[in-house]
Amino acid sequence: MTRKLISSGSPFEKTAGYSRAVVKGDWCFVSGTTGYDYATMTMPETLEEQARNCLKTIENALRQAGFSLADVVRNHYYVTDASFADRVFPILGEVFGEIRPAATMVVCDLIRPEMLIEIEVTAFRGA
Repeated sequence: MTRKLISSGSPFEKTAGYSRAVVKGDWCFVSGTTGYDYATMTMPETLEEQARNCLKTIENALRQAGFSLADVVRNHYYVTDASFADRVFPILGEVFGEIRPAATMVVCDLIRPEMLIEIEVTAFRGA
């Protein structure tokens, strides 16, 4: 079974030794994705903008891998403040409301202070 690596162009991928996504058979594993705009390497200030950037990067990685958001079966959300849940739920609902993957949200620190959210997804396209 072949293994396909997907890159978002982030310089962190080479430095930290990871891929934005890895495809193995009918599965696609998308790494934890923060709100950076990888074209400009800037981080928006608001949680909402960061969440939208995360989702855009994830959708692009899935598309490169031959998957779509509709194939997502598992999400992990990491936020730096519990109060962010009510602010980000509507954005997540816009994207995943009809797909309804299994999901977990964890409150934690992220590796840089400007990071407010990180999203990781797993997709499956088998029968």
